[in-house]
Amino acid sequence: MLSHLHISNFAIVRALEIDWQAGMSTITGETGAGKSIAIDALSLCLGERADATVVRPGADKADIVATFDIAALPQAQRWLEQQDLAMGSECIVRRVVNNEGRSRGYINGVQVPAQQLKALGQYLLSIHGQHAHQQLLKADYQRQLLDAFADNAPLRSKLKQCYQQWQTFKQEYQQLQHSQQQRDAQRQLLEYQVAELDQFAPADDEFAQLEAEQSRLSHGQTLLSQSQQCIEQLYDSDEGSIYQALSVVNQQLEQLCQLDNSLTPLQQMLADALMQTEEASRELRRYADKVELDPERLQEIDERMGQWLTLSRKHQVTFEQLPEFHQQLAQQLAELTGDDQRLVQLEAELTEAEQQYQQLATELHQQRQQAAGKLSALIAGSMHELSMANSRFEINVQAQSLEQASNHGWDLISFTVSTNPGQPLQPLAKVASGGELSRISLAVQVILADKITTPTLIFDEVDVGISGPVAAGVGKLLRQLGETTQIICVTHLPQVASQGHQQLFVEKYTDGQATETRMRCLSDEQRISEIARLLAGENISASALANARELLCAPAV
Repeated sequence: MLSHLHISNFAIVRALEIDWQAGMSTITGETGAGKSIAIDALSLCLGERADATVVRPGADKADIVATFDIAALPQAQRWLEQQDLAMGSECIVRRVVNNEGRSRGYINGVQVPAQQLKALGQYLLSIHGQHAHQQLLKADYQRQLLDAFADNAPLRSKLKQCYQQWQTFKQEYQQLQHSQQQRDAQRQLLEYQVAELDQFAPADDEFAQLEAEQSRLSHGQTLLSQSQQCIEQLYDSDEGSIYQALSVVNQQLEQLCQLDNSLTPLQQMLADALMQTEEASRELRRYADKVELDPERLQEIDERMGQWLTLSRKHQVTFEQLPEFHQQLAQQLAELTGDDQRLVQLEAELTEAEQQYQQLATELHQQRQQAAGKLSALIAGSMHELSMANSRFEINVQAQSLEQASNHGWDLISFTVSTNPGQPLQPLAKVASGGELSRISLAVQVILADKITTPTLIFDEVDVGISGPVAAGVGKLLRQLGETTQIICVTHLPQVASQGHQQLFVEKYTDGQATETRMRCLSDEQRISEIARLLAGENISASALANARELLCAPAV
């Protein structure tokens, strides 16, 4: 709840300190005294747009500080903790506006943007101006009121999640369906390409191996004849081979080594050369024995390499890239096949999600219908207390088709009223006047008081246009609402002002050069005088004072 408000140099307020109490606080004062100044300051403090006009003339800045007790406000506490702004059970909100129109906002001493002030404000208080009841005409607001009364938040949350899942499935299904024709054409092409490459089956490094084998086969005769000539020269020649020549030299060096042993290393080198020459001859002979002269195999290789060339040019890739390209096409085909399987799977998931939504929406519809009957009776009873004795009120909950479903369900909710005997029930916007709407709105607020999460409700002259018994009924209902919620009400009606647990008086002072508004809490005797003034005007009579005492002593309902 709001516990303290400090206002400095705001509009025509020089300095103002107000301690607020629980229950219902009424604010009265002369016309033009600035009864709504505290509410305007609170609005600014909680993020409303600021400009230089709010700064008191001659001052450098306007400074507004609102202190709230949030010990019993878990939502506000949770929000502050999420923003790293928590400070125990107290929350201090501040707004400073300089005379150039620039503003700064603070929460618990930390500077924050105005958007965060607004975000926090929704958990602290709610301001209802003279035209706030117009919101009651909106279908979304009517649904929210009925749902608050029905206390069906868990079911609505479950339905919302189900609806979002259903819509996600539907969107994916529609996208896959939309692209199915394109996928069919692409799949046909891929199936042909993959089948062709599957049949060819290009392997990694195969082309390089084919090139090497082609080179050997195409030069087979040359390799055979030349290797045989090498063998002849190295070892087999009758006319003197390299081996024979080396052998003669080696024998001569062996004899010379007996004369000079320093030639031994050289002789050893020749001996090694003889061994290597002999080994080389054997290896060359084995190679020559293996040389193939296979024109049929060569033709197969040429044909295979020709296919490589054709397919590479066809798909515009290099020889080395063809195997990888084959794998890529196969993967694309698998993904397209997966899309078709996903389409079949989505049909089942979509049907299941739709059925689950229908089940939840039906359950929510039934809960709303039950709550609508109870809430309609309560609102009608409150309307009778507010001098609308001949009125009827009914909340219609009509289930629509699945095509009109939303994350709120498929119900069309309408508040209908009849204010005169014999008149049929019609939507509020067509029947109710401004005054009637204001009374119905107040009745709804009282009935839903225990469902309201905002701890402080501010009513800024919502009683305009009513008087007499109606005003008394409004005052009693506000008092009743104040038993569970902090109520701050700006009013000009004595029947409403007298119902407050405490009353504040706003007055304007001027010294001829400057004007300033002040606000003070009235004592019991001062309240009698102020209520009498509201009843009789400036000329307060004894009967007016007696009437004021009677109003203040009247038992609250």
